[in-house]
Amino acid sequence: MSKGTLFDKVWDLHTVGTLPSGLTQLFIGLHLIHEVTSPQAFSMLKGRDLKVLFPQRTIATVDHIVPTENQARPFVDNMAEEMIQALEKNCQEHNIKFYNIGSGNQGIVHVIAPELGLTQPGMTIACGDSHTSSHGAFGAIAFGIGTSQVRDVLASQTLSLSKLKVRKIEVNGNLKPGVYAKDVILHIIRTLGVKGGVGYAYEFAGTTFAQMNMEERMTVCNMAIEGGARCGYVNPDEITYDYLQNRDFAPKGADWEKALNWWQSLSSNPDAEYDDIVVFNAEAIPPTVTWGITPGQGIGVDEKIPTAAQLLEEDRLIAEEAYSYMDLYPGQPIQGTKIDVCFIGSCTNGRISDLREAAKIAQGRQVAAGVKAFVVPGSERVKKEAEAEGLDKIFVKAGFEWREPGCSMCLAMNPDKLQGRQISASSSNRNFKGRQGSSSGRTLLMSPAMVATAAIKGEIADVRALL
Repeated sequence: MSKGTLFDKVWDLHTVGTLPSGLTQLFIGLHLIHEVTSPQAFSMLKGRDLKVLFPQRTIATVDHIVPTENQARPFVDNMAEEMIQALEKNCQEHNIKFYNIGSGNQGIVHVIAPELGLTQPGMTIACGDSHTSSHGAFGAIAFGIGTSQVRDVLASQTLSLSKLKVRKIEVNGNLKPGVYAKDVILHIIRTLGVKGGVGYAYEFAGTTFAQMNMEERMTVCNMAIEGGARCGYVNPDEITYDYLQNRDFAPKGADWEKALNWWQSLSSNPDAEYDDIVVFNAEAIPPTVTWGITPGQGIGVDEKIPTAAQLLEEDRLIAEEAYSYMDLYPGQPIQGTKIDVCFIGSCTNGRISDLREAAKIAQGRQVAAGVKAFVVPGSERVKKEAEAEGLDKIFVKAGFEWREPGCSMCLAMNPDKLQGRQISASSSNRNFKGRQGSSSGRTLLMSPAMVATAAIKGEIADVRALL
């Protein structure tokens, strides 16, 4: 097993005890909740006459079901309105801080916690959402959990978990122009597979990550779960500390210096032992696009869709299913694939730096005829900052729709859905069948800049041609 890694240190510091089952009872420092996975958990507490043990360690927002065009209450969707009302009621009853629409701090849960400074190095973090791994960018150990585990954290502030192995994923070198953090993680998943990380925590390291800003690191950690890992993290450094300093919930004054000393002690030791190490060359990573029905079915934008013979035997069955569902054939270039909808947003790529990169492509150009393109900021703060920089005007002038914050078409638990067999260029994290709201809709994952390129061209195209 691993030894001396940040994961080992944080795990040991938060271990309450070992349960008779052999599982570790782990203390959770920060619990994030939203409207979708919390109502049943609160009902379970009520059924057992239990209270939230440490309400000050739980933070709530609304993101999955909120409409991004018209957020007037009551919502048009009755179920969405019931869910937000349930969250409002439960937060009030249990004295939980709730960032509601109009608070100035509402947004996708994995966007607002970092921007508020709630996410900090050395923390254990849990949320009833798969992409909680995003917070590992700060040197935290963050887990996506199910509803019954949301109940457990509310009631006891702990989780029962098996300790993970640790795989170090090194990426070294400089990314070429037109290659972004999204391409890095899609390339890693393409190489290691969607099940390659099962039983592991991924430690992302190397000179490439050392150069990434915090939002880029969050993009990579966000999709660690898509590679099968339970969590992903980056060791904290000066980039981490500079991002956190002076944020709302970051330590202040003398407490900042104390926190800094502690955070610095948590990084993986130079002689840390890992269960596995994989190394990538950043210069070999191309702008990457998924062609199939898992995030692991990705190729460079200038490549052709692989034939079954080019794939490992265990990947051929799902490939055959993908060919049929996507209406794409082996040996077909991915470039030139016609697009109906272009979506820029999500907890993967809905931050200010993502919007800036997409705006660079959109500026002075026009969305292709027949393409529906829209941009959804990840939070109210991101929206405000983007508008202060004039990004909204760039997008609107180019023919994109500028929306209110929310999860939007990432998972389509709101009005933003694909229709029928529409095909989407999306900056989100999953391309599963039906993921974007239509049981027959198709999703191609890529960076925000690549989505903007697809919107302008009306088809999958190489962003490097527009830079």
